[in-house]
Amino acid sequence: MPSHGSITKAGKVRSQTPKLEPKPRRYPIPRERNKLNYIKRVLNASPATGE
Repeated sequence: MPSHGSITKAGKVRSQTPKLEPKPRRYPIPRERNKLNYIKRVLNASPATGE
């Protein structure tokens, strides 16, 4: 099967790109946020709420 481009050039740009440090997160990760919302809304809810 013919390929598109030379195999020897594979990964050239990625290897030349400088590695950047990840930025610190501004918000909690979704799993942590969902857990906190569940605790706040379901576990701490009073039984008479919503009736």
